[in-house]
Amino acid sequence: MAYAGYRAAMPPPSSLPIDPSGPPAGSVPPVMAARALTKDFGDGTGVVDIDLAVEPGTIFGFIGPSGSGKTTTVRLALGIHAPTSGEIRVLGEDPARFEPQTRSRIGYMPQIPALYPNLTAWENLNFIASLYGLPWRRKPALLEALELVGLEDSRSKKVSELSGGMQRRLALASTLAHDPELLFLDEPTAGIDPVLRRRIWDHLAELRDGDRTLVVTTQYVGEAAYCDMVGVLIEGRLAIVDTPDGLRRAAYGGEVVDLRGAEPLPWSVVTGLREFAVAGDRPRALDDHTVRVVVDDAGEAIPRLLAWCQEREVEVETAEEFRPPFDDVFVLLVEKNVGEVVDAAA
Repeated sequence: MAYAGYRAAMPPPSSLPIDPSGPPAGSVPPVMAARALTKDFGDGTGVVDIDLAVEPGTIFGFIGPSGSGKTTTVRLALGIHAPTSGEIRVLGEDPARFEPQTRSRIGYMPQIPALYPNLTAWENLNFIASLYGLPWRRKPALLEALELVGLEDSRSKKVSELSGGMQRRLALASTLAHDPELLFLDEPTAGIDPVLRRRIWDHLAELRDGDRTLVVTTQYVGEAAYCDMVGVLIEGRLAIVDTPDGLRRAAYGGEVVDLRGAEPLPWSVVTGLREFAVAGDRPRALDDHTVRVVVDDAGEAIPRLLAWCQEREVEVETAEEFRPPFDDVFVLLVEKNVGEVVDAAA
């Protein structure tokens, strides 16, 4: 199955830390752990057989096509949906039975902002902060949250007067106001300009570095690069979980090296470079001067490639690792895994 490689790297299901008796002594339990987690809505949608462990102090990102199960997984983790089968624990508890103190440790930003249209941005933020029990002297913290999302000058506007993107930014500020230790952010940067998106991700990284844990879904595949671990969901199944670099390797079968000659490269050179390629890969000419080859280890392969070219009196202009954009990585992962996911569902 497409997700077997990830499962092989995890503890066997029976040892996943979702036993209410707690993890083994001396170990750090995951903030979120699921075993064979399934939600069947009865119409072919939902999630199927998800095994997952999110470590504390990390950013875990879910990416996948629309309808792949990203939001459903988050809602299962929050207790909004109950599993059809399987198990999930968040902060050591069953989400359906969260203690009030546990809920106060969690921040949640839904896809559709839950705001009051007739209240101002400040009134919304202040009200939500009061629900979490923030003290009366909370104004500096709320101002800081508004500044982060670029709404400090719009705090007196009613939500109904704010654009859709501004409402999402206000929802994010509301989620961060009580400084939760675990955040679930469902499409937090949708509809936000690239400059502010980067600023928000920089702040999310600061939260991670401050021992917060973040579970983020995103429609911007390139944002996978900001995550520590990424889960790719396809048709409700977890196809792969890996680091951003691990996803690139999984998509391409190794690391990618582009070699550019000072002169047009003879076809014999292009085909000869096959001895450096990972099994089953063929070097590909990008133009008359440049060839791309997938190798097992770029740092080890590049010196050997240069020596090989020197022996054949091929003058090399550049030889460097190419890091494919995540849009390309995602397309390849979907192409590689969608057939196997369908087979697993059959």
